[in-house]
Amino acid sequence: MNDVAHDLRRLQWQCRRGMRELDLLLNAFLARGLHSLAESDRQHFETLLGLNDHVLAGWLLGEQIPADQDMARLVRAIRNSV
Repeated sequence: MNDVAHDLRRLQWQCRRGMRELDLLLNAFLARGLHSLAESDRQHFETLLGLNDHVLAGWLLGEQIPADQDMARLVRAIRNSV
């Protein structure tokens, strides 16, 4: 397995969360938007995947907005990918 395929499988696994809503949003974004991300945005995506479900749900379901501008832009892109 090459590095790109390995990274994709790792990210797919990390997109599996404890909430169905998060699974749907993250996997849709991974399928549609990951290929177009700049390296810095990809790093933000990996950071986002490291957050707990409570924080992610607040951001991705529109209840809260990340303070970091780059993370807020990524969250908007994820929400718009569905």
